Amino acid sequence: MSGHSKWATIKRKKAATDSARGKVFTRIIKEITIAARDGGGDPVGNPRLRLAIQNAKSNNMPQDNITRAIKKGTGELEGVQYTEITYEAYAPHGVAVIIQSVTDNRNRTVAELRHMISKNNGNMGEAGSVSWMFERKGVVTIEKGTHTEDDVMEVILELGADDLKTEDEHFEIISPIENMETVRKGLEEKGYKIEAASLQYIAKELISLDEDKSAAVIKFLEAIEEYDDVQNLFTNADL
Repeated sequence: MSGHSKWATIKRKKAATDSARGKVFTRIIKEITIAARDGGGDPVGNPRLRLAIQNAKSNNMPQDNITRAIKKGTGELEGVQYTEITYEAYAPHGVAVIIQSVTDNRNRTVAELRHMISKNNGNMGEAGSVSWMFERKGVVTIEKGTHTEDDVMEVILELGADDLKTEDEHFEIISPIENMETVRKGLEEKGYKIEAASLQYIAKELISLDEDKSAAVIKFLEAIEEYDDVQNLFTNADL
């Protein structure tokens, strides 16, 4: 996952399977609904909704699904009342994890998450116990294609980005939250293919793990991410 370890790559490789099961659509619909509820149904004046819609389209979500999710958020259609909750936890070997959840039953979610975390050799943390190890940033992912790292770096620095991470087939551009939309739009205008754009918790420092420890942490992360109420996971593990 994020934190700019190999978890981001692992997640992308399993995205096709998740999409086939409908998990990606479910999470995007929840995000659209909450964004519309909190900031209104007009994406022009609601940056969070605009970003959610862009991600929905990049995942080939039908427009009807997007429209219904917006209307449920604004109250034009009846829908489930969601609450956003962020949890902090420790995975095996002291790895820090931030868990973003969206739920219609707070008590159920915390009880089930606590059970899953314990079952997978982790511990639920108190508020603030691990969040200080992370920074909130905007992350735009683009296809690498024929672009070189130097070319992309020159462009993104002009747009106000902070950093560039290279993966197998993608570049991840990290920026201050307030600059993310400028970075995303600027890259798009220059012909780069945007794969995703989101707000993430980026680890200030990564913890290096050997193969056996990485396997235990990945097992933990995958188990937690499978839970329907979990929207996003972020870790400081360098897997």
